[in-house]
Amino acid sequence: MRMRKFLGLALAAATLVGVSAVGAVGAGAASSPNISGDECTALGGQVVSRPYANAVCVLPDGTTQAIT
Repeated sequence: MRMRKFLGLALAAATLVGVSAVGAVGAGAASSPNISGDECTALGGQVVSRPYANAVCVLPDGTTQAIT
């Protein structure tokens, strides 16, 4: 019984580590780099300034990116 409990805990820990690694890689891939205002307009986007926040670039496909 003790061995079964130990193996269950080891399997749960390994699964958690694997899920954490996949989540970190996915989050890194999902984040987009900042672009400049000139790059935004060159891509056909529009620079939108927001009150109490940084300006963003709204691209033609509807996505937004932070302006550096």
